[in-house]
Parts: sequence; C-alpha cells; structure tokens
Amino acid sequence: MKLTLYQIDAFAGKLFAGNPAAVIPLEKWLDEKLMQQIAMENNLSETVFFVPSQNKNADFDIRWFTPEVEINLCGHATLASAYVLFNILGFNTPAIKFSSLSGILHVSKEHDLICLDFPSWKPERLDIYPDELSAMLGNAEIVGVYKYRDVLVELLNEEAVKNCQPDFSLMKKHVDKMIITAPGKEVDFVSRFFAPGAGIDEDPVTGSAHSQLIPFWSEKLNKTKLHAWQLSKRGGELWCELKGDRAIMKGKGVFYMKGEIELASE
Repeated sequence: MKLTLYQIDAFAGKLFAGNPAAVIPLEKWLDEKLMQQIAMENNLSETVFFVPSQNKNADFDIRWFTPEVEINLCGHATLASAYVLFNILGFNTPAIKFSSLSGILHVSKEHDLICLDFPSWKPERLDIYPDELSAMLGNAEIVGVYKYRDVLVELLNEEAVKNCQPDFSLMKKHVDKMIITAPGKEVDFVSRFFAPGAGIDEDPVTGSAHSQLIPFWSEKLNKTKLHAWQLSKRGGELWCELKGDRAIMKGKGVFYMKGEIELASE
C-alpha cells in the first residue's frame, strides 16, 4: 500500500516557520493503530488524515494524531489539510466542511489566508490548581489560572511568556496540556502551548488553544477582532475573531514537501 504525504508549514508566511503538519489524504480509513504508528514515525506534533465523508453535512471526515495519542481538535493540521485540498488537490468550492470529534468545522480561503471556523471554548477561572504550578513554569509570577480543555495560565507580560522555561517532567505529572499567555506589545496577545502529556513538550503554533484564547482575550480587551502571535522558536501569526459561540482564526500556509509512504502488505 502506498500513501501520499504532504508536509505544510501552517500559520506561517515563509518556510521553516509556523507549525509543520503531515497531511495524508485517504479514500477510506486505515486501522487506528496504523494511523497512530504513522504519526509516531512522522514525529511531528500532528499527523492528520481525512477521507471523503458519508455525512451529508460534510465534505470530509478528519482525524488528528500526535506521536502518542489521537486528539479532539487541531487547528494547524486542519489549516494544512485545507491548504492541500485548495492548492494541490484542486478542491474548488468556496469552503470545506470537515466532520470531526469537535463537530463540523468550516474552512474557507480568503486570498492568501485560510480561515478556520472553530468552537469557542471560554475558559473558567480555577480556584484550586496544583501548588507546583509556578515551579512548572520556572517560578513565573501567575496572574490567573483558567481552564476549558486545557489549563490556561495568564502571566504578567510578553517577556514573561517569552522567557518562561518550563519543567516538562514536573508538568507531565500534573497537567496534560497548558497554555501560557499575556498581552502583547505589537499584537493583542501572545501565547505558548505545552502538551507533554500528549508527547509534545512545546507546540510551535496551536489553533485549538486559540479556541480558548480568543474568548478569553475578547472579554478582557473588550474587542472581537484580535491579532495574535505564538511565541515559540518557529513563531506563528493568527488573525482572530469571536463570532458568538465560534472562534475564527486565519493564517497562511506554506508547502514544504510531498512524499510517499510504502506499507508492506500483510
């Protein structure tokens, strides 16, 4: 069996920035164990698979795998999938509808931007959290702690986010996924995302984290349109908007590689 693999840098305007995702279009689903093995072999933060959907409300069914687990939502790999469909596979409709574990996701193209319509996950303040939380973040000063899917920690400023040196071994004992965030100097907010429990110490750019960050900062800044930067080493830029119960995020994609996977027949 031969599979085609595309690697796209998502939320990036140039190569070697943003978040690389492996995209594997399928005609029908592979065995789940095999998809997880492929994701482990690729060793990127996400490998995404999609198949033509039998759901009349969707064009494709989509699934995302880290090197260790399947997850319920991934922004950068969804953007990468749409990039492949729009720019390489000739999918010519104005929008793509993906059926996922997080419901129907609408993805459209706006000039050189790909627009993701994701659920809005407003995090709620936590009164109780691990005593070790500050130590997990290199003894950073914490402004507030919130959670929806992931723990969201607000720090004092952009420099605190940029200079944070997490203790991933300690974090993995207490928290699967964590966002740190603060107001930005030249953008509305900055963030970083850690997921040691899912086999990813730091994710370069994380669309699903912005499902929490967009409603969080929209309320704090009293504005619905936001400009964001993820402060990983590779860096990633997002243009965001809160529309009711939906979190809209836009970003660019860059083609890096096309390859072929050959699986031995059993």
